[in-house]
Amino acid sequence: MKQVVQNYKSGELAVLDVPVPGCKPGGVLVRTSYSLISTGTELMKVSEAGMSMLGKARSRPDQVAKVMQSVATNGLPATYQKVMGKLDSYTPLGYSLCGVVEQVGPGIDDVKVGDVVACAGNEHALHAELNWVPKNLYARVPEGLAPQHAAFGTVGSIAMQGVRRGEPQLGEVALVIGLGLIGQLVVQLLAAAGVRVVGVDPDPARCELAERLGAAACGDPDSSAVEAAVAELTDGHGVDQVYLAAGGGSNQPVELAARLCRDRGRVVDIGKCRLDLPWNAYYEKELDVRFSRSYGPGRYDPEYELEGRDYPIGYVRWTERRNLACFLDLVSRGSVDVEPLVSHVADFDDAVETYGRLKDGELRAVAVLFRYPEDTGREQAPEVTVPAVRRGGRAPATPRSARTPVRLAFVGAGNYATSMLLPHLARREGVELSTVVTTTALSAANAQRKFGFAEATTDLDAVLGDPSVDAVFVVTRHSSHAELTRKALLAGKTVFVEKPLALTEDELAGVLAAVEESGNDRLQVGFNRRFAPLLQEAKAQFGVRTGPAHLRYLVNAGRLQHGSWYLRQGTEGSRFAGEGGHFIDTASWLLGADPVSVYAVASSGQDDLQVVLGYPDGSTATVGYVTTGPSSFPKETLDLVADGKVLRLDDFVRASVYGSRRWVSSRLPQARNKGQNAELAAFVKAVRTGGPMPVPLESLVATTSATLAVRDSLASGTPVALAGAR
Repeated sequence: MKQVVQNYKSGELAVLDVPVPGCKPGGVLVRTSYSLISTGTELMKVSEAGMSMLGKARSRPDQVAKVMQSVATNGLPATYQKVMGKLDSYTPLGYSLCGVVEQVGPGIDDVKVGDVVACAGNEHALHAELNWVPKNLYARVPEGLAPQHAAFGTVGSIAMQGVRRGEPQLGEVALVIGLGLIGQLVVQLLAAAGVRVVGVDPDPARCELAERLGAAACGDPDSSAVEAAVAELTDGHGVDQVYLAAGGGSNQPVELAARLCRDRGRVVDIGKCRLDLPWNAYYEKELDVRFSRSYGPGRYDPEYELEGRDYPIGYVRWTERRNLACFLDLVSRGSVDVEPLVSHVADFDDAVETYGRLKDGELRAVAVLFRYPEDTGREQAPEVTVPAVRRGGRAPATPRSARTPVRLAFVGAGNYATSMLLPHLARREGVELSTVVTTTALSAANAQRKFGFAEATTDLDAVLGDPSVDAVFVVTRHSSHAELTRKALLAGKTVFVEKPLALTEDELAGVLAAVEESGNDRLQVGFNRRFAPLLQEAKAQFGVRTGPAHLRYLVNAGRLQHGSWYLRQGTEGSRFAGEGGHFIDTASWLLGADPVSVYAVASSGQDDLQVVLGYPDGSTATVGYVTTGPSSFPKETLDLVADGKVLRLDDFVRASVYGSRRWVSSRLPQARNKGQNAELAAFVKAVRTGGPMPVPLESLVATTSATLAVRDSLASGTPVALAGAR
């Protein structure tokens, strides 16, 4: 299928051929009929992409702050590679469309194939021929409403949420500053609610359009006509509400709002304009400044948007989805008229040219629609089926010719895969990147372009059934690791799965059952720290240990950003369940044994943990996992004390050993090498030669069991003995 994309680094716009998105549970696959260009938000993004790197940084200081934080945590080389990788990727455009349901995912019973729906979301309602849309981001289109008009649903919801934030009442007077697409819709919604509206915009044509659509008067912000109209309509008191629907760097909108608003009036920011509030003016009138967050309640809540958890109507009357349905109803009944807003309808194949004309000012438009071709080829998303598996057969473990490349497939191509794994594999001789599989079409296409995969798809079953694929990398969200690993093992593949291997004992049991059923134990979990060159050298300098040891591992994990999928404990497990295996595996490798007991205590909320591991020879390891430490402190520090010696590791930058003689690694600044490249080399060698896997399966299972036991110890308040511990 085709999709409109942009490279944020170069500014390139393209209509790209990408795989068809999979139809996942909890949503529907929609074939687009019309999609709407947001002439404000999208053109701002397109313009930013054409800026220099310095210009991009100035326009997004929030992203610069994130980069600086990453430098402090991960070092400059790793941060640079990650940032450049994200910039030099295709990103999607679009967030408002209307189309026809082509496939219904499990768990959906409110629409059927063939229904017409309006869809929302900058990850789900894209300028693409097919989109997967979760339940709370689509609404059925009322019968008789034209699809090109229903395509306004998302921007209509944005305007509606802004109006709701203003709490207008019958007979009030409102000022709308900015009469672009959102402003025109705000004018109509206010007029439909019995509010008299004055509009402000420097463009006379937009002022005239707003007056035709219900505004009492409109004018240029510098003209006296606007102030005169406000004075006449309000008896000199000022407007009850001001809606800021303008963009740009001028502070004129907020100054005008203060001047024309009545005492204790409301100012609602809908657009993205400069907000240097003149303190005296806002203080003296005690103005109520409010922000309108996109489509309505539910926005940016992954449980609502992605998992389909609705808010009870008795507590939240208007959600994203209810706003969308309400706007469609208003348009279908003629209370809002979007047809006069349509300045241009372009064929989807002409998308790049259309964006160019808008950017250059050749096409002056309030709203532009893309019209998609009729469905003739019936391009279908892959069906979700269980792949055929080779039961009772061990994965190939015979030596291969040095001239025969090891063919690898990736399931998942997120940040970690594209910044920490694929760059190493793409450069490795004797490796062929065969297929990349993702649930979203564009991430697969990006990985194919950047790393040279032969194919990109959303069809997992085709990969697992491909006999030419030697090994499968599972680099997806934590909740899917165990099931994908189980399927790949049953299909006879050698598997590399990022941590964690499993989030529950039942998931771990399922993986082990697959090993038993298939006889395939060719498995590696991405516990990379034991492969870090600096730590390996420090262990060699420490030498053979003869007595019990005490190890202290402090992990200064830091707080997660709001919205991070790591916070979805209901589906993705706790933070420690997700990454604690890294530190337990490192401790066990240094101590040369698997743990036999686990005892854990936690602070309030269980984000900060102290985990004590016991080992067969009496050694102990304490893992302190904290989220409240300063970002200026190293992320990982480790001390191992035994036999009158101390091994010290400082964040994979410097190491030292204290004893009868002292060894210190190079003091020159280094990149934080946490062992990914060496781990991948060992894995590829095992696949090529048929030799043992880099880490024995028993150790992988022991580390996973110990990580899961932390939760049990926290619940019981007592140590947990590990079954089968050696």
